[in-house]
Amino acid sequence: MMKQTILKILQESIEVKERSIKSNLGLIVKGADILASCIASDHKILIFGNGGSAADSQHIAAEFVNRFQIERRPLAALALTTDTSVITSIGNDYHFDQIFSKQIQGLGKRDDIAWGISTSGNSKNVINALNAAKEKGIFTIGMTGNGGEISKYADLLFTVNSETTARIQETHITMAHILCDLVDGTLFSQD
Repeated sequence: MMKQTILKILQESIEVKERSIKSNLGLIVKGADILASCIASDHKILIFGNGGSAADSQHIAAEFVNRFQIERRPLAALALTTDTSVITSIGNDYHFDQIFSKQIQGLGKRDDIAWGISTSGNSKNVINALNAAKEKGIFTIGMTGNGGEISKYADLLFTVNSETTARIQETHITMAHILCDLVDGTLFSQD
């Protein structure tokens, strides 16, 4: 019984990834170009989300700052999910819905990228941050499941056609790894 469950989960994961990546193919290419241009022009990527998406934000930022698969210089990316003093002070003094938007207002600059991740597409703090980014002239990327409110605030939206949070998160990290690989290839192909 357990082996059947394992194989069923594996098959679902493969199918969701394949379907979602194929349906986002053009957007992934566009996203890689925009991310590479941002980095090449000495701007930064600000990444944020809640729960598993917070962990994905940190994971993605680490791939850019440290390295992905090739040896290269560090790239400017920051997960807005890591500074517990900032997050808890904003949550305490203002509201949890502002933990990312206040960081965008303080750290974000025009021509940076704000990358919000929400499996439901309805995380209020992610939506508020994307809105704050747009007000500052910052390009916005969203990653979500089937859409949600995030679609109104993301300049570029990657969707995953699934209702299962785990499958959505697995696909988000696969898409992010593809984007990292493409950005490295764009910026460092001659090295």
